[in-house]
Amino acid sequence: MSQFSRRKILAAGAAGGALTATAAAHAAGVFGNPDLPPEGQLNSNARAFADPGPQNPAMEAQIPSFQDPPPTDVNGMAQFWSSFSLSPKRVQAGGWARQVNTEMFPISVDIAGVNMRLGPGGIRELHWHQQAEWAVMTYGHCRVTAVDQNGHAFVDDLTAGDLWYFPAGVPHSLQGIGPDGCEFVICFDNGASSENNTLLVSDWLAHTPPEVLAKNFGVPESAFANIPLQQRWIFQGKEPGPLANDVREIMPGAGPVPNPFTFRLSSMTPNKLTKSGMVQIADSTNFKASTTIAVAMVTVKPGGLREMHWHPNADEWQYYIKGNARMTVFNVGPEAMTADFKPGDIGYVKKNFGHYVENTGTDDLVFLEIFKTNQYQEVSLMDWLAHTPSAMVQQTLNLSPETIAKFSRTVQDVVPG
Repeated sequence: MSQFSRRKILAAGAAGGALTATAAAHAAGVFGNPDLPPEGQLNSNARAFADPGPQNPAMEAQIPSFQDPPPTDVNGMAQFWSSFSLSPKRVQAGGWARQVNTEMFPISVDIAGVNMRLGPGGIRELHWHQQAEWAVMTYGHCRVTAVDQNGHAFVDDLTAGDLWYFPAGVPHSLQGIGPDGCEFVICFDNGASSENNTLLVSDWLAHTPPEVLAKNFGVPESAFANIPLQQRWIFQGKEPGPLANDVREIMPGAGPVPNPFTFRLSSMTPNKLTKSGMVQIADSTNFKASTTIAVAMVTVKPGGLREMHWHPNADEWQYYIKGNARMTVFNVGPEAMTADFKPGDIGYVKKNFGHYVENTGTDDLVFLEIFKTNQYQEVSLMDWLAHTPSAMVQQTLNLSPETIAKFSRTVQDVVPG
């Protein structure tokens, strides 16, 4: 046999051995790459992973985990990422609004979201809804007014981090006040709700016969000659005077509501506080008016992790206020999908789906977890394993007793990276 032929045979054998070794490595799931066929870029050759077709680089840069998912992601899952930035604004003289509901975000069956801006003096006109309205202030200052079903009156001024909640059918108004008005996010406790499906006082009066208006209010028909014939929705008004003046004006004959419609979330003592962040919870136990919406405001320091957990009583609608995040959601199947979030983005996690949220930036991550329920509930993976007999956990997960002994026996909510 020639030297040339011998070298060819040896090279072919070596190549075959390398392929056999690679196949053996992929023959069973391995740590960090559990699936067959293997998932992720590390199991793809460079040319197969490349994407030479048309690109939208700006969009792809927003959600890098969609372009290069970790090899632990597997199978399909309903899209749980959206953003107010994808929604067109409706703009009027006093401000603007945009919304995300089931029409554009089908998974969000429990919650519809509205992002609204009111300039100084801008008024979201007197109105009410068929759904309850919960909101968080994200910027500026706002005056809210309301009257409950028993005729009690309410007025308050809010700033960033404050909440309001109006039960279905409670009439109210919103107005931006100085120096720069306000911005806020509203959540309705029905994913199909729309900001365009609102009962407006201007619409009702314009579509009621003048003689009925006169009879109802006990004044001449001519008193209504100048009412607007089209809805006002968001219009430019005059900035209101001091809050105390409005309080004095509306209270006689009414009295205050038994449970205030507003709550100072960002200034409350945290329910959980660790070196890596904190969680502040507002539900019907402390924000008594809020009977259909519970919320947790979560702060995660750089490198920290909103620990692996799930919620047993409601779907979770998320709103990202500050920082950068990555979340993986887990379901039966198995299904696992990872997405990235920036300020203004929205996430949605179905009830009982496991998930974590990781701070992937250099600043604090702040986001809201919002639930259609009267009480916040959570199950921590680490707390479950720490309070299960050690032998059971050892045999199930092949973990050493020393590893299990290090699990925290108190719920942390936010853990170090």
